[in-house]
Amino acid sequence: MKSKSSHARFLYASSEQSADAFYLTGVFVPDPFLCGVMKGRSFAVVNRLEYSRVRALSKVDAVYLLEAEQSAAAEQLRIPAHAVGPAELIHYYVRKGRLRDVEIPATFPAFYYAKLQSFGVSLTPCEEPFFAARAIKSDNEARAIRAGNAASAAGIRAAEQVLRSAQIDGKRLKYQGSTLTAERLRQVIDQTCLSKGAVAHNTIVAGGAQACDPHEVGHGPLRPNELIIIDVFPRISRTGYHGDMTRTFLKGKASDAQSALVDTVRIAQLAALARVKSGVSAANVHKAACEVFAKRGYVTERRGDDFVGFIHSTGHGLGLEVHEAPRVSTHTERLRKGHVITIEPGLYYPEIGACRIEDVVRVTAAGREALSSMHYRWRFD
Repeated sequence: MKSKSSHARFLYASSEQSADAFYLTGVFVPDPFLCGVMKGRSFAVVNRLEYSRVRALSKVDAVYLLEAEQSAAAEQLRIPAHAVGPAELIHYYVRKGRLRDVEIPATFPAFYYAKLQSFGVSLTPCEEPFFAARAIKSDNEARAIRAGNAASAAGIRAAEQVLRSAQIDGKRLKYQGSTLTAERLRQVIDQTCLSKGAVAHNTIVAGGAQACDPHEVGHGPLRPNELIIIDVFPRISRTGYHGDMTRTFLKGKASDAQSALVDTVRIAQLAALARVKSGVSAANVHKAACEVFAKRGYVTERRGDDFVGFIHSTGHGLGLEVHEAPRVSTHTERLRKGHVITIEPGLYYPEIGACRIEDVVRVTAAGREALSSMHYRWRFD
């Protein structure tokens, strides 16, 4: 990964946890390690346990053996080798390469930041993402995200089959003789994602009033005649890229208010999707959904300690993280060709229930390319 800047950029993180570290190196390493860019050349410093694997699999320009680098740093800095940690290594590289204005991410460990300052190293913290190029997705990245969304859709279809087969028993749903709970349906979804090579965490299966809190994962029995939000955002184990898809279902009889709510959310989603195009402000896309809700009389307001209506943004970037740049909200950032974003308007009213519908698109010069696919049928008698 080349850099026009002569400045150095350093990360100290696990690439299984840090999207920036994985983006730079292209290989999963479970423990924190030093990596970055110096004078336009990317590098990683790993111990002997990881050295051969990282050399074979990573996309960095150079892989250095930690133990050898610690010895070299100890000699130059005149300290014992066992005292050479991440800060000392960075100090060594800065002195050896006569580097200036070291850039670090906002997530850089504070302990090492303080040590580097004490060494007199000039540090420039950068906002996330550390590598802004992550926001523009290549064709390969788009394919990886499409695979993530295929896993999401498979999980939702599996949940749909369970809901279709479930029986209404008074105020509960029963499936295969037992009460159908959010936990049980979530297990079905997560196992299906796993069969597609994806790991799903915190999958949302929330019905009734629970669904009016957009990030409530859901718990307890699922009930007939209530709207159920299912939001699945798994990570493909091989590539590290995510899918993200939401559908809303109802088992039983929908009220007029519930039907109108779902219909309005779908219309708002289509209105927002219609405005997606390179050069268009993200705020303009968000405004399209808001205009539909306002025209149909759905008010967003605060009720005591709760908020109702359209209480979140229209979407967000998707890639190595579930939520990344750009944001599709009131921010005026313009969409660019290659951005991958979700479009997921929703409405939340405890007296009616909640609905959210989410799909993923890649921004093109002419409009958008769909990276997710699934039907929008939502009622099961």
